[in-house]
Amino acid sequence: MTSGDSHFDSLEEFDDFSDSGSDYEATIKATKRKKRTVTGHRPPKRPRQKAALRVSSPSSSPISTPPDPSLQQHQHSRGTSRQASPRHVTRVNEGNRGISAEDIYNAVHSGKTAMVTVVDEWLDSYKQSREAGLLVLINFIVQSCGCKGVVSREMLDSMQNAEIISTLTKEFNEDSVNYPLCTPGPQLRRFKAGLCEFVRVLVRSCRNSLIYDEYLFPSLLALLTGLSDSQVRAFRHTSTLLAMKLMTGLVEVAVIVSVQQQTTQRQYDMENSKSESDRSSDRLEELQASVSQLRENREEVSSMMNGTFRGVFVHRYRDRLPEIRTECIEELGMWLKMDPEDFLNDGCLKYLGWTLHDKQSPVRLQCVRALQGLYQEKEFIGRLELFTSRFKERMLNMVLDKDPEVAVEVVNLSLLIQQRTEEGLREDECGHIYPLVYASNRGLASAAGNFLFNKLQIVIDGDSGENDKSENAAFLQILISFYIQSEFHEHGAYLVDSLWGVARAQLRDWDTMTAFLLQEDGLMYEEEGALIELMMCAIRQAAQASPPVGRTQGKKMLSMKDKKAQEQDRRRITTHFIPLLPQLLVKYSADAGKVTLLLKAPLYFNLEMYNSVPRLEKHLGLLLSQICGIVEKYTEVTVLQACANLFSTLCSDSYTFSSRAHLAFSQLLDGLTECFSTYLSDLLQGTADDDDVYSAATALKRIAALSWVSDSTGWKLFDPCLELLKSRMESRELDKELMVSALKCAAFHLMWAKMNAVNSTPAEGELKRLKMDMRSFCKVCETCLSLNQTEIRDQAFELLCDLLLLYSTNSVRSEPALQALIHLPSDSLRSEMAAFLLDYVFSDTEDDELNVEGEEEMKMTLLQKKRNQLAGYCKLVIYGVLDLTAATNVFKHYSKYFKDFGDIIKETVSKSKLISPILSAKTVGLSLQQLFSEMLTEDHSRQDLSEIRDLAKRLAMSFGIDLHRVRKPLVALHTDGVRFAFRDPREGEAQHVNVAFLEILSEFSFKLLQQDRAQLAAFLKSECPSAALSWPSVRMYQRSLEGRSASKHREQEEGGVSSLDTPVAKRKRITAPGSVASSARESWLDSMSIHSSLPTPALTSTVQRLTAKQLSPSREPRATESIVGSSLTESDDEVSLGSHMRKVRPTKRRPLSSQNGPTSDPQDLNSNLTLLSLIEDDDAESEEPEIEDYESDSEHDSDYTLPSTRHTSASVLDELFD
Repeated sequence: MTSGDSHFDSLEEFDDFSDSGSDYEATIKATKRKKRTVTGHRPPKRPRQKAALRVSSPSSSPISTPPDPSLQQHQHSRGTSRQASPRHVTRVNEGNRGISAEDIYNAVHSGKTAMVTVVDEWLDSYKQSREAGLLVLINFIVQSCGCKGVVSREMLDSMQNAEIISTLTKEFNEDSVNYPLCTPGPQLRRFKAGLCEFVRVLVRSCRNSLIYDEYLFPSLLALLTGLSDSQVRAFRHTSTLLAMKLMTGLVEVAVIVSVQQQTTQRQYDMENSKSESDRSSDRLEELQASVSQLRENREEVSSMMNGTFRGVFVHRYRDRLPEIRTECIEELGMWLKMDPEDFLNDGCLKYLGWTLHDKQSPVRLQCVRALQGLYQEKEFIGRLELFTSRFKERMLNMVLDKDPEVAVEVVNLSLLIQQRTEEGLREDECGHIYPLVYASNRGLASAAGNFLFNKLQIVIDGDSGENDKSENAAFLQILISFYIQSEFHEHGAYLVDSLWGVARAQLRDWDTMTAFLLQEDGLMYEEEGALIELMMCAIRQAAQASPPVGRTQGKKMLSMKDKKAQEQDRRRITTHFIPLLPQLLVKYSADAGKVTLLLKAPLYFNLEMYNSVPRLEKHLGLLLSQICGIVEKYTEVTVLQACANLFSTLCSDSYTFSSRAHLAFSQLLDGLTECFSTYLSDLLQGTADDDDVYSAATALKRIAALSWVSDSTGWKLFDPCLELLKSRMESRELDKELMVSALKCAAFHLMWAKMNAVNSTPAEGELKRLKMDMRSFCKVCETCLSLNQTEIRDQAFELLCDLLLLYSTNSVRSEPALQALIHLPSDSLRSEMAAFLLDYVFSDTEDDELNVEGEEEMKMTLLQKKRNQLAGYCKLVIYGVLDLTAATNVFKHYSKYFKDFGDIIKETVSKSKLISPILSAKTVGLSLQQLFSEMLTEDHSRQDLSEIRDLAKRLAMSFGIDLHRVRKPLVALHTDGVRFAFRDPREGEAQHVNVAFLEILSEFSFKLLQQDRAQLAAFLKSECPSAALSWPSVRMYQRSLEGRSASKHREQEEGGVSSLDTPVAKRKRITAPGSVASSARESWLDSMSIHSSLPTPALTSTVQRLTAKQLSPSREPRATESIVGSSLTESDDEVSLGSHMRKVRPTKRRPLSSQNGPTSDPQDLNSNLTLLSLIEDDDAESEEPEIEDYESDSEHDSDYTLPSTRHTSASVLDELFD
């Protein structure tokens, strides 16, 4: 393998790649130089046998063919002459009545004709006249490129390939840059499939005869090689695809010929080994002739393969167009599998290794798939050792590819390497893949789950001799260890979902799981908690047959078979867990976390089985008593909520046993209410001790948790709770637990009472009493907002937001009888809520207190609480409870707190425009006016004005792109802003202190229509004193109203130089290389980070070899293009393509005039522009997608993200505003 090292070490090898001696050398170079003058007698049109495609430099090609220097004299005169005509013809050769190029094209394009029939018809015409047949094939290729030019028979013998391509390029007068191979839609797939099928059938039909006729395939490959080097993308793409497919056919023929040669050689050796009496001399001569013929045929095919590989693949595998690179790599993968003797070596494998660094994901994807095909073959593994050792690091880094499809295939490739190679993957290398089981992309997570499952099986098989446990028990135990060591707690649902496709049987082994949990000394404490969590996740997955939050990929309808399997799983779960769940609750009753998880199990049961199966009915009473015991034992909110959810499910009227559950629930609530009432009088009189306060608080807390899911108005707890709150605030004895629970109980009473009023027809007196209760509760909450107790204050604000919305005008719009329940907040309450928002939501004081190491989780919890509070306030604005002007307290923090609350504020701005576009725009302006007034009051610096302008820019973008729709709102905003700038000074104020506000207002001018600009300019002059027109702020606002064209015209009149005169040079995109870091661990589960240091190969385009002189005409017209906005944003569309990328220097704009240079012929100029539109240069971003910068191990580009257990990005606002 030492000699193979050189193939991987350097990318500069291609820059020095020698094409000398190639049969295609003249053809390739002919496109880069002028036509040579041919004098004297004409050389032969076609080379002799074995000289058609002979390569004299075998060291430069992976396919070995002996050189023949005596035949190289024909290289520059091998009959590669053609000429194109722009005429449209159906039959190219009138004398030949066979199939035409258009007939072949139509058959390929439609896909409705059997390709064997088409090829047979063409072969018949070719056998009649091979020149005419070749001409038909050439014109078919030209037409497949989208060119309407036709090569005529008279011109076939007069010009070289370079001249043909040049003529076709000039005559390529198409209205669109599209060509058949880039046509979008199913038409593209049909045409491409037909084209590939035609080539395949052609080679297969010619493999025994015409492939060796010294004329057809050499001429065809010579033309395709020349076209593949064309600057016209249509020619280059189509010819490269055809050449690659022809090469694949030739490789197939070469393999067949090699097998035939080996078989014939064995027959010859066997015949020759016989004694002279038994040996047949005629048979020996016949076999010897066959061997010689097959060897000659093999050399002929190898010559054509060599020429195509070196003339097309070597240059096009790094073409600028990603589709071309993809085609090359796809075919290379097929050659490596079909003919490993010739191709499976380091000289060819290096192309796959280098292409792993490609910047386009489709190319990387095809490369990885090609490698998968190689690693699947055991006999190839030995030849892949050097490649594996050299590029394994790169492949492992690609598991974090920003394209999830590529990452999935790389994980599958890593599994093949793990399974097929002797060394496999080390534990630190496997550590790159293990965390992906928690990825949000389900395909990637499933692939990583498959990898993890196979790794776990290897560990289990290794320990099977030392352990007597069943295979499923061993799997569960090692999975628990992995889950604990992965340290991604609360994400068990994602681990189960990742493994569900391959380990479904193990994850549904309920018997083994419950046996582990019920035995005394089976698992350690932490392992029991992990197993319970995984078991609950597996129960949910089996019962619901849906992925966890964040992994749902559209709505998938379950088939009848899947629904039946799901129902069977639910019955198995129910039958197994109904008898065992009370036992599990008894054993783990002291652990709040485990009890909370176990209480979720009945939610996935088929609860009807409690009655339908007689032996299970007795367990319902046990379960109800267990739930009541847990409620009386625990005060943790999570446990109480789990009990409340389960009670709510069991009390559903859809079950026949619901009366039993209702009875148990009522008895539990009676006991808790009686306990609270026992201590109420002492609490109101102030004689209760700490134990009494604690007992009352815990009872109220349990009642509040149960009231969350069930109607508790029958227990009449509102008045006692309200009296308790008032007495506590009067005495200033603010017990946090007691008051928060009392607030919740009172609020839940009001909520259930409103729901009951909607569902029934209450008396008028009841409605008045309910409204009075609502008013009293709001006063209490208003007082709580000013308390110095965070929990009480936050709970009061959140409950107020919900209740004010529930008792708003909109809530009873469809119920006229409930109009008496409408309660609007008082002015004092509005002020208190606004003050709460400014003091505790848009404030960093609590965040600063948490700037301690290890407090990140608390900071996230605090942020989530603030987001909920802000969303509640915004809902009051959106639904009309608060005036739209109250949103100024929200809008003016849009820029400063964009990271934390930007999505909520943006949604509020958007919803406010639906309520009243003009009032919304005025509210935006009022927010800016308030900030500006605060700046003047606090005497801030000029820096604060720029911050307000940044806010104005953000708010201006919220008006959208439909300028006619936002016309009136914008005019209203500008009018209010101008009035504010020139309002009369108040007592003690200086004159016109607000004029600088016009600078902020100018940020909205670019959205104005031209007629509104003139109207506002006139309004400005009417409001502005004449002396103030020359002030800088006023002039800036006037310029913003004039627009770019008028502003530029005025500057030219004043002799000024506009900043727009010099276009900004495009900036190359620079991406810092990312890294993946993961902590090292000691067990087999450990992982370590891998940083790729392999260089990315340069991607070369044909046009990059053009000189600056050749490109200058194409760059001149760009000076006349509009550069509106170019001074505001820099374009990063220009991407560096290795050492071949030229630097673009900024040039000053020059006005184009007929006096500046000679007048060009309009027809010639039009022709040149048409030609330039078809030829790629390195600035043609509009013709093809850019090659994006790629850093697979960059953290911010990676699709490896841990999903949230609470929200997805799409559902956050829905949940907050629902």
